[in-house]
Amino acid sequence: MADQKLRETPLLDELKKGPWPSFVNDMKKMAERKPMINDLLGQLELSYKEKKGHWKHGGLVGVMGYGGGVIGRYSDAAEQFPACAHFHTIRVNQPSGWFYTSAALRELCDIWDRHGSGMTNMHGSTGDCVFLGTTTDELEPIFAELTAKDWDLGGSGSDVRTPSCCNGMARCEYACYDTMDACYNFTMEYQDELHRPAFPYKWKFKFSGCPNDCVASIARSDMSVIGTWRDDIRIDQAAVQEYADSGMEIRSDVIRKCPTSCMSYDGKEITIDNKNCTRCMHCINVMPKALRPGLDKGATLLIGAKAPIIEGALLATVLVPFIKMDKEDDYQEFKDLIERIWDFWDDHGVNRERIGECIERVGLGNFLEAIEADPLPEHVKHPRTNPYIFYDEYFEEVDDAEAEKA
Repeated sequence: MADQKLRETPLLDELKKGPWPSFVNDMKKMAERKPMINDLLGQLELSYKEKKGHWKHGGLVGVMGYGGGVIGRYSDAAEQFPACAHFHTIRVNQPSGWFYTSAALRELCDIWDRHGSGMTNMHGSTGDCVFLGTTTDELEPIFAELTAKDWDLGGSGSDVRTPSCCNGMARCEYACYDTMDACYNFTMEYQDELHRPAFPYKWKFKFSGCPNDCVASIARSDMSVIGTWRDDIRIDQAAVQEYADSGMEIRSDVIRKCPTSCMSYDGKEITIDNKNCTRCMHCINVMPKALRPGLDKGATLLIGAKAPIIEGALLATVLVPFIKMDKEDDYQEFKDLIERIWDFWDDHGVNRERIGECIERVGLGNFLEAIEADPLPEHVKHPRTNPYIFYDEYFEEVDDAEAEKA
């Protein structure tokens, strides 16, 4: 690096001002020993000046035997910035819950420093540990070193993306199932689907332990698994009194903020109409010593969320209101459902169409029939605004009434 002068970046230098840490400072420090980062700064400065990007996204790059895990990226200004002519991104499958030891982090950084730019993203939107910037000839050596240390690549392209989860029972008393076990189990179960793209488009699993949904699975995953319970919220009335004695305004801070008004407080005790509870978690979050999730725990499965890349953003739709997430049966009921959904998607999905978009196109009713799922009231998107909802009981009542008239 001694023979290459550091790039002048007056526009980027503006981002170093202010009280907050700047990525420009970190990149300039790295540029002193990495020509790739020095040229990356030069290209970024050019993009700021011209107000346009200079990356050519895509292209087929990968490692032997894998179709995913590497995202090809090339510069269209390679003559000016030859050291970053190739700038491929590598996704490394992260540990469940993002638990690393310091030794593991050091191991990853040492591998990346030998073969890439040294710049990382902890973590990408999919959840992976992301290595930013390397050349094509370094891909196989990186892959060999990672796998020799028992690391694996994550997903990219039209495959199962790296499943991710909250840290669940490891740190959170609200977790209704073991998210880390489920995430690891599904990662191992679907290794072929993760590494060899064969779907119409990407598929994401995200596991949240409770309705707080700390990994935002309801907005970011094709299959969202959110912990819940189906019995009553547990109430410790003595703890309720302690909150009142400490000055908490229970009526204004808790009762009146219940979205379905299913709670009441008589000045001494809280009562809850649990049938009308929507699991918003506000009361439990505000009074964690007095209120806790019920004991009959499991998860709600939701399907079809996506970000607004091609079409608009979609939030996930309830598919299975409650399912037990038992380790003992290896989540078999859930996996059987996944297989039926993928069969449907293989038959009816079109290129670069997420499962949520596919369901929107063919209709939820047709989708449910194809995957052999019974329609439920929870499948109705707007239950109080749609008059075209009929149930078998409704027809039976009408038939009985007409029979009586006859």
